[in-house]
Amino acid sequence: MMAPSLDLSLQFGTFPGAAEHRRVLTAARVRRWVAMALTGPAEIAVRIVGASEGQALNRQYRGKDYATNVLTFDYARQPVVAADLVLCGPVVEREAREQGKTLEAHYAHLLVHGTLHAQGWDHEAGEREAAEMEALEVLLLGALGHANPY
Repeated sequence: MMAPSLDLSLQFGTFPGAAEHRRVLTAARVRRWVAMALTGPAEIAVRIVGASEGQALNRQYRGKDYATNVLTFDYARQPVVAADLVLCGPVVEREAREQGKTLEAHYAHLLVHGTLHAQGWDHEAGEREAAEMEALEVLLLGALGHANPY
């Protein structure tokens, strides 16, 4: 079975330590992680931002005045998934350190997570939906060679 087509754009903002994030987030890795979570064709932009840009976007679009790890902006699901995934590099790095994960493993998880959101998965819609989404993430990350992120 062929993987769904993926038109991927990878962008980096400027923030302290961004070079390490660029090293970890090669286009090939990001493509592999996003594609693993897709069930159909997609056009996805992945942007890695600093804390101030992450906070501004979270405040503007979610009304929450702090930088969060990943924001998913989904514009269409059919016939092609169209979405932007915005990840806050400093938050991802801090969480990885706190959770005892590599930066690579945490990015893999958050990109799979964001890609599932772009396709309509919503862990905030109830306990059953959250459990199903988490189980799928564990399965997909295992297929990518990463441990259970939970």
